[in-house]
Amino acid sequence: MSNAIPIPPERIEPLTRALHLLQSAQRIVLTTHVHADGDGAGCEAAVAAWLAGHGKSVVIVNPTPYPALFRYLLQDPGCVADPGETGAAAALRAADLLVVLDTGEPKRIGRVARARRGRPVVVIDHHPPGAGGFEGALVQDPGACATGELIYDLLLLAGEPEPWPRSVVDGLYAAIVTDTGSFRFANTTPRAHAIAGELMRRGVDPEEAYRRLFGTVPMRRIQLLRRALDNLELDPDVPVAWITIPRDAAEELGITSEDLDGIIEYARSIEGTEVALLFRETSDGATKISFRSNGDVDVNVLARHFGGGGHVKAAGALVGAPVANVRAEVLEATRAAVRAARAEVPADTTVQRRRG
Repeated sequence: MSNAIPIPPERIEPLTRALHLLQSAQRIVLTTHVHADGDGAGCEAAVAAWLAGHGKSVVIVNPTPYPALFRYLLQDPGCVADPGETGAAAALRAADLLVVLDTGEPKRIGRVARARRGRPVVVIDHHPPGAGGFEGALVQDPGACATGELIYDLLLLAGEPEPWPRSVVDGLYAAIVTDTGSFRFANTTPRAHAIAGELMRRGVDPEEAYRRLFGTVPMRRIQLLRRALDNLELDPDVPVAWITIPRDAAEELGITSEDLDGIIEYARSIEGTEVALLFRETSDGATKISFRSNGDVDVNVLARHFGGGGHVKAAGALVGAPVANVRAEVLEATRAAVRAARAEVPADTTVQRRRG
């Protein structure tokens, strides 16, 4: 096994268990969290290509459609069965292994979670484990820059010979570059750069990857940005900034979850901001909230108070109420978290949720 970048020793045992199940299975379903991002979708593309090359039957079944932005990564676009399609239900019934990527929480894969009953499950994820997670072969390491790093280690452990399929190297590079914010977020490590370099050696074209991932946007995205900046607000006393996407704007422009990627960074980038938030009311009247931290506030803890989760510096939550009923409470909890981090007030680990 060529291993120019050593696998962290603590990962060997869980990766070995996962690899055994992957090698033993024949009909495999891959899934990731709702509104798949570059890490989840990139890992799915990479794992699907790898397994298909070993004669496995692989179907990607996500709780929400596979994002158009990342379809170029797929070696075989026909391996995707979006929710509601006949092929999705058939694949879930036939699967002898369910592989969950980039989340360790059943609620984050929606109705696909039912497929875990009666069959083995492999989880590969870099988020902090939460309560009520999966049972099975669990590879969970928040020290990894992205789930793509763990998949890279899995392929090293498997002794995958060169050349790696194009969808494998492009998928893993997309996973790492998007989840590290193009190597500028706090989860960027020397190992992340080293793996990116290895993927380039194996065939990744970084200029093409940039163009595909960041350099081309539909006009509706520019129109959305204009609406978003019109709804950018700053707290006068606490370094918190937030953007609210009006529901009518999202519906008028035909916004998808992909179009929202990066919008919150405009609020986050304002000088002095410690926490940024993005509020968006969904078509069914719920509110999706994104949290980003520049300082000492752990927004994973903050998001979990509202039923969500994520990373220390980036997290999200979905609350089943309109923006008008949710925003004030979330902002107050955020202000309290910032003050606590600044030691202005004692940390309060309980957020009282309003009822009704």
